[in-house]
Amino acid sequence: MIDLHSHTTASDGQYTPDGLMSRAAAAGVTVLAVTDHDTVAGLGAASEAARAHGVELVPGIEVSAFVLGKEVHILGHFVRPDDEDLARFATRLRAEREQRMEAMVARMQQLGFPVRMEHVRRVAGDAQLGRPHLARVLVDQGWAVDMKAAFDRFLGTRGMAWVDRFKLEGAAAIRLIRKAGGTATLAHPAASKVERLELRELVKAGLAGLEMQQGDPNPGIRKKYLGFAREFDLVPTAGSDFHGEAVAPEHTLGSADMPRELFEKLKARASA
Repeated sequence: MIDLHSHTTASDGQYTPDGLMSRAAAAGVTVLAVTDHDTVAGLGAASEAARAHGVELVPGIEVSAFVLGKEVHILGHFVRPDDEDLARFATRLRAEREQRMEAMVARMQQLGFPVRMEHVRRVAGDAQLGRPHLARVLVDQGWAVDMKAAFDRFLGTRGMAWVDRFKLEGAAAIRLIRKAGGTATLAHPAASKVERLELRELVKAGLAGLEMQQGDPNPGIRKKYLGFAREFDLVPTAGSDFHGEAVAPEHTLGSADMPRELFEKLKARASA
């Protein structure tokens, strides 16, 4: 079973790299990509854990970017964790995330909710700060019934505590990934509401793969994106987007798989 989209505590995942690999092995996953948001900090530990649990690791990253004004998430697979440009990017994004979180916490305080940065840092630990950490604080303190409610009311793009983020263009994100030896795949295109126009721009920049939604109740959606993959010669990939049961219970390890020949095709595009 090949799953090319998962997260650890290095970003907003529930489990450490070792905990993630242990669960992946138990779920029958034989190849797993660790694609933490805007960081490769967890890949060293993930490599050791993968060997210990008999799982093939695909070193990766998930980069938030924009194309024609629309936010998209671009997965980098087979990247070199020690690439200098990738390291500089991660350092810059860590500082940006810190500033953004301080602004969101300030907005929550203005709204009358006694949230403090120390609460968020306690939840995040050593991970890059992200909205799910603040959402967890809101749930723990009783200001939201669950993570979804925290995002819907406060932290989503229309939420009361929303703060805009640093905007990296999709083409720049793809260049960064390719410079680090990787392939670029568009994650969850349906959730991002990506259409042909945006996809064409990303393909021009060097996009190599298109993630297929697993278990989508609407077969027409999957058919649509498979059609786009054929039209633009993109490798259809599979990813669970696993974060952990406490973060995103609807995404489970073992729910995504892709043929080995498509995986090898994606890998060949990295070496090319």
